[in-house]
Amino acid sequence: MLRSRRLKREEPLELNIPDFIVSREGGPEDEVLLADSVGLVLLVVLDTLTPAERLAFVLPDPFALPFDEIAPIIGRSATAARQLASRAHRRVQDAVMPDTDRARQRKVIDAFVAAAHGGDFEAILAVLDPQVILRADRDPASRGIRGAMAVAQQAVGFSKLVPRIESVIVNGAPGIVSRRLSGKPMAVLGFVVAHDRIAEIYVISNPERVEQLLNYRPPSPD
Repeated sequence: MLRSRRLKREEPLELNIPDFIVSREGGPEDEVLLADSVGLVLLVVLDTLTPAERLAFVLPDPFALPFDEIAPIIGRSATAARQLASRAHRRVQDAVMPDTDRARQRKVIDAFVAAAHGGDFEAILAVLDPQVILRADRDPASRGIRGAMAVAQQAVGFSKLVPRIESVIVNGAPGIVSRRLSGKPMAVLGFVVAHDRIAEIYVISNPERVEQLLNYRPPSPD
């Protein structure tokens, strides 16, 4: 499968945003997500790894596979597999680590939303990291938009189309759902807040994906 994927060049040109886990504020499952760091950062970083890197990263620990057994799976030597795992670990460790205080995260995100709706550029820039990156599953941010000024401009334009905002939890951290006046959802936004500033924003606005995310219910343990 790995060889076929490489030969057929099935990788999309756009950035891929993994599906979110969306819930309402304050559920106990959110505490588990946050405590286990199952957040947007880790999901997105894992998605940027090559298929071979991803397997070399995940198989040794949770599945306790030695590199001698991983090597034939990815078509590399045991030494090369170990190097791939090491490279993947470095990329995960270099990722932006979010703040863990949810109340402080929510305060930053609420300030961002209020500033965007008010068209207050200075207030928006005050809560954005200078190197903030905006990623979305649709244009104009399907390839990513970087920099506080560029992201602030997108935020103001987006807020003009969004009359209602609902606070939710996205992958264990504060996020929002934008809705029309009718209540119909338009997009789900997840945030990475680090050092009291927004470092990354992820937007899913494809109608089918938004509907699935908001209607998803985890399977019963039974």
